[in-house]
Amino acid sequence: MSPDDRLIAAIEAAAAQSPDRPLVVGICGAQGSGKSTLVARLAQRLDRVATLSLDDLYLTRAEREALARDVHPLLRTRGVPGTHDIDLGMAVMASLDRGAAVRLPRFDKAIDDRSPETSWPTAAANTRIMLFEGWCVGALPQESEALAEPANALEREEDRDGTWRRYVNDMLAGPYRSLFARIDFLIFLAAPGWDVVHGWRLEQEEALRQSGAPGDAIMTTADISRFISHYERLTRHILAEMPERADIVMFLDANRHGISIDWPSP
Repeated sequence: MSPDDRLIAAIEAAAAQSPDRPLVVGICGAQGSGKSTLVARLAQRLDRVATLSLDDLYLTRAEREALARDVHPLLRTRGVPGTHDIDLGMAVMASLDRGAAVRLPRFDKAIDDRSPETSWPTAAANTRIMLFEGWCVGALPQESEALAEPANALEREEDRDGTWRRYVNDMLAGPYRSLFARIDFLIFLAAPGWDVVHGWRLEQEEALRQSGAPGDAIMTTADISRFISHYERLTRHILAEMPERADIVMFLDANRHGISIDWPSP
């Protein structure tokens, strides 16, 4: 049995244990780890499936501008806990749990804002499985003591008093906990370490460039370095703690090739 076949079998087995509401499969992994590719493969083979990315729940640009003004300037940049519309995500999950058809939010990164609702795809009534992916899907908050020291130059220079990282952690401990509690089955794509993430993100940007995206939608190398610094603290934390509790852990090498998989116990 191939890894994909075994993965499908594990998801189907979990879905059989959830007959009264859709099975929510959380798929977590660092930027560039292959989450979207995995979701596409799974969606082709599963019946009555819907897909949602945590990225599609981003707050609007205006809402993030308000956070930047009222809480901390670093919240202008999308990505970390606190920059998503958790109520919207919970409403989507609740509609699916009722067996209703529901529009699935979409975010347009080219304009850094939410797409018009009229362009959102629809998950059919009686959806059986939801594939919910994102770089911090299912993450747990850090202990408060772990927030004392800055994780990188961004935190050291732009979050000197720790306001931003405490806010992010509080959001993860609060509203995000409710959303992530809806996850029934958690798959973790485990990068070999934080150091590979910058290269993976560069590859994503090159693919965007090759696709013919407008120049102002493409980040420079310096832009990417600063951007991923927002994610470093929590990515390192996830890499350390999630393998012990995810249902399936797919360990990757620097080229994103699977080198081993920890499967659920029979």
